[in-house]
Amino acid sequence: MSRIGRLPITVPSGVEIKIDGANVAVKGPKGELSHAVASPIEITLEEGTVTVTRPNDERESRSLHGLTRTLISNMIVGVTDGYEKQLEVIGTGYRVQAKGSDLEFALGYSHPVPVKAPEGISFKVEGNKVTVAGIDKQRVGETAANIRKLRRPDPYKGKGVRYAGEVIRRKAGKAGK
Repeated sequence: MSRIGRLPITVPSGVEIKIDGANVAVKGPKGELSHAVASPIEITLEEGTVTVTRPNDERESRSLHGLTRTLISNMIVGVTDGYEKQLEVIGTGYRVQAKGSDLEFALGYSHPVPVKAPEGISFKVEGNKVTVAGIDKQRVGETAANIRKLRRPDPYKGKGVRYAGEVIRRKAGKAGK
């Protein structure tokens, strides 16, 4: 058995779960998310706990068991607490400013780089720090990764967009001999 897949998911108060065949819908104080569960996996809701089971020990069923349980758990955390990732813009002349719900970066290019907020994602700017927040864990992570991709941290000077707390491996350069 999957160690992660067999753990029951407790449903906190204020969260409503609807299981309709292969679709699971989670509604909470921050919003609503839904997920289509792959065919061999079965989901049951009993007395405030969600249980994910698999019918057999085939490779595909085993791989989907833990994944499905984690995705449902992430949806429950998302609609109650939400997710956020923090990014730092580091470098001389590098800055970010909010333009309504969107962002505009100055990252050493000849032009400003605009970033539109995807549906369900909000940005918050404090100085050189950007916070990407939302209820869908995958969408928050993907948006943060796309912002980081605009100017990856340089290994020589460390300039660029990085996650908060990320350690950049620095190279010595020409003078390091």
